[in-house]
Amino acid sequence: MRSRFTDEDAEQAAQLLAFAMRPRLLPSRDNTYKELLRRFRHDGPFQTLTTRIATGLGLTVLGEHEDIGLALAAVGGSPFETKMESYARRTQRDGGYAERFLHGIIHLAIAAVCFPRPDDLADDEYVGRVNIDVVDATVREACDRLREKAAAEEKLTDVPSDAPELEWAWHVYANRPESFPTKDERRAPSTTKGMVSRALKFLAEQGFLAPVKSAGDDVFATTRRYQLQVRELAATSAFQELLALGVVPPVAQAAHPVTTERTAKAPADAETAEVVAEDV
Repeated sequence: MRSRFTDEDAEQAAQLLAFAMRPRLLPSRDNTYKELLRRFRHDGPFQTLTTRIATGLGLTVLGEHEDIGLALAAVGGSPFETKMESYARRTQRDGGYAERFLHGIIHLAIAAVCFPRPDDLADDEYVGRVNIDVVDATVREACDRLREKAAAEEKLTDVPSDAPELEWAWHVYANRPESFPTKDERRAPSTTKGMVSRALKFLAEQGFLAPVKSAGDDVFATTRRYQLQVRELAATSAFQELLALGVVPPVAQAAHPVTTERTAKAPADAETAEVVAEDV
């Protein structure tokens, strides 16, 4: 096993990470990226070097595939971390705790709707679909279940500060309007559907979701990159608690306008996902 690396090795490892931090760039579109990814896959010491550099930068290597390249995630405290406070401020709100909490619940719900079963999350060929109405309806149903749970346990209307986060969700989300009462039911940034719309578009910009034009506006399909991210999220108690409520739409449930599906091959990126989703 090689014990020393050259300056060129370090430069190539850093270059591979730079490629990976552009989620919409694919190895199939850049020969240098393709060659570096191939080296990462087959050269153990180079893989170790790349992973260690990533760790030093506050990044975790989630996995790699020739279709999506190298998938990275930022750890807490990393300069590359997207903090919920900053994300919330993009919606022109104050980014306070309640606002951050709402955005967090929405992203949690999107992941749960996209991958409602453990088998779906483990299957590399699984492709989920999601839209604004399904996510908003899922969170509001969760709010109803949690309100009923609180009432059954004879809890006060003001949820105690030590209550689990999801038991506080109904208190915040349920009191936020889903849309403004206008003729076009516009999705202002401060409404829940406006926030869901922002979340879906953000995930699409990051290469995690892909728009499905043939299915109408605001319909998105999951990508392999997003599946890797959600596998990390699935270990959290909040994700498991949300699934345990039984409010996530089952696969192929006709009552919902958008359901999850299986395809012959999971989409590798936004453009591929759109094509695959349109064909199923």
